[in-house]
Amino acid sequence: MSQDTPPVQGKDVVLFAFRGDPMCFIHVLLNGIDLHERGRQGLIVLEGDAVTLVEKMAEPGHFLSKPFQKAKSLGIIHGACKACSAKLKATEAMENEGIPLIGDMAGHPAMGEFLANGFTVITF
Repeated sequence: MSQDTPPVQGKDVVLFAFRGDPMCFIHVLLNGIDLHERGRQGLIVLEGDAVTLVEKMAEPGHFLSKPFQKAKSLGIIHGACKACSAKLKATEAMENEGIPLIGDMAGHPAMGEFLANGFTVITF
């Protein structure tokens, strides 16, 4: 680790992705994979417009397809917002890709649950 790299406070990290911008989401995938490979738990939760990316990433020719498939195979995609998936018509894509729909907070995943379990929450 370089001097410019701050240490992660907790071992477990959850990355909440809200933006539907593929150029932003690549960083979510890469960091989740990197955390996993460093022996940390780096879970990914899809929220907001990010849920609309799943159908596109599932296509083999999409530039995010390989890191998306790797993240899925590592089991680090924790789930997708139930409410946002329904509102943005992405529920079928989640089901097709085996991504659980989660959200005990009025249909949305609660960050508080992760914080209560010692996770560091990072949003994108």
